Amino acid sequence: MFTRTESFREYTHSYRAVTVLILIMMIVFVLILFPIFPGNVIFYYGTGVNLFIADGQWWRLITPIFLHSTFTHLLFNGFSLAIFGPFLEKFLGSVKFSIFFLSTGILANIATFLIKPLTYNHIGASGAIFGLFGFFFYLVLFNKTNFTNNERNTVYTLTGIAIIMTFIQPQINVVGHLAGIAIGALTAPLYSRKKW
Repeated sequence: MFTRTESFREYTHSYRAVTVLILIMMIVFVLILFPIFPGNVIFYYGTGVNLFIADGQWWRLITPIFLHSTFTHLLFNGFSLAIFGPFLEKFLGSVKFSIFFLSTGILANIATFLIKPLTYNHIGASGAIFGLFGFFFYLVLFNKTNFTNNERNTVYTLTGIAIIMTFIQPQINVVGHLAGIAIGALTAPLYSRKKW
C-alpha cells in the first residue's frame, strides 16, 4: 500500500500530481534559501498571517501550503506526500487528487484562521498531508473488505502516531493538523465514489 518499488523515472511518470506538488515545494524552498528578491518577498507575502487574511489577503490561505521554514520541515512533508500520495493519486486520478490535496490544505488554513488569534501565523503543507491520513482512515473504515488486516492496522497506527506527535512536537499548528484529518475523512466520500 505504501511500499514504493518504482524507479525514479517510473515514479515521476506514474504519479505526476505528487511529483509536481513536491517539485513546487522544493523550488519555493530553494528560492527562500537563496533569496533573489529583496527582503525575502516570498515569505513576506506567502505566510499565513491571520491578521492580513482578515484584512482581505485571501491568497494567504493557499500560499502557506507551499512554504516551509527549514529543510527538515520540507523533508517531512515532502517525504509524507511521496509515500502516502501515490496510492490516492492512482485511486482518484491526478486531477481529483490535486483538487483534494489543495482544497484540504486550504480548508485547514481556513480553520486555523477562524480558530486561532489574529496574531497567529503559519506555513507548511501539514494540513493537506494530514488530510491524506483522514482519507485513508475513511477508506479502511468503510471499505474493510478491500484492505488486509495489516493495511488497516497500518493506517490506524500511522493516524494515531500523527495525532499524538501533533501534541508533542513544539510549534505545531494543532488546529491545522486536526482540521486536515477531519476534513480529509469527511470529504473523502465526495471523491471516492469509485467501484472497487
